[in-house]
Amino acid sequence: MIRHMVMVKLKPGTSKEAQSLFDRFGAMVGSFDGLLGFSGGAYSSPEGINRGFNYGFSMDFRDAAARDRYLPSPEHVAIAQDIGPLLDGSFDDCVVAFDYVC
Repeated sequence: MIRHMVMVKLKPGTSKEAQSLFDRFGAMVGSFDGLLGFSGGAYSSPEGINRGFNYGFSMDFRDAAARDRYLPSPEHVAIAQDIGPLLDGSFDDCVVAFDYVC
């Protein structure tokens, strides 16, 4: 299994838009072959070491092949385009993606 994690820095006041995007990701579970699960939300730790990243999500894929099909998929591209205007700065400064094998 591959866990795909993403952390983002979104502009203040975008919680409704963020939830809408998370709902779209969640709706892909069961309809996108190999996507096993999705979870996401706002930063909530008292540690305070989020470095300004205020939202995050993870997606579990059956294998690397499923993840690799997802990345260029129209569903992913559309959601990524819709996240762009919500970012609180440049893509390079506001998005971190990290995958690992579970």
